Amino acid sequence: MSRNISEQRNDLLEALSTAGRESSNAAVMYHSAMGARLGLGMTEEKTLDLLQRLGPLTAGELAQHTGLAPATVSGLVDRLESRWLVRRVRDTKDRRRVIVEINPEQLAGFAELFEPFVAALSHLYERYTDDELALILDYLKRSTALQREATEALTG
Repeated sequence: MSRNISEQRNDLLEALSTAGRESSNAAVMYHSAMGARLGLGMTEEKTLDLLQRLGPLTAGELAQHTGLAPATVSGLVDRLESRWLVRRVRDTKDRRRVIVEINPEQLAGFAELFEPFVAALSHLYERYTDDELALILDYLKRSTALQREATEALTG
């Protein structure tokens, strides 16, 4: 324990560190199980999630959002394309640019697998006030940014 902080704060920081690690572990295990259920690796599954949330992206944009190296993203897109889950299309405004987009027909039924967890989270959110939800959201955004930076440091 640092001499400059109270025992209560030290205990909270240790508990927060442990809870963060447990949350990270649970998320990795959930997405690993989901990926296995879908016949995908976690990286493929999360890339599809990015494309669903953000819309079509270039390989460079995927690299930015994932923190993965461009060569890794290229192989990732190749794997998804070989399963017909995504397709590469030429940008209509700049024919030199290639955009990766989801093939929605191939993803039919995937969302249903997530519904029980999404519903459980919705019930959890009901326990918090708007101010508490804003604080949780702030923490998640800031910790996500830090994790992206750490990923880029490992892959860059």
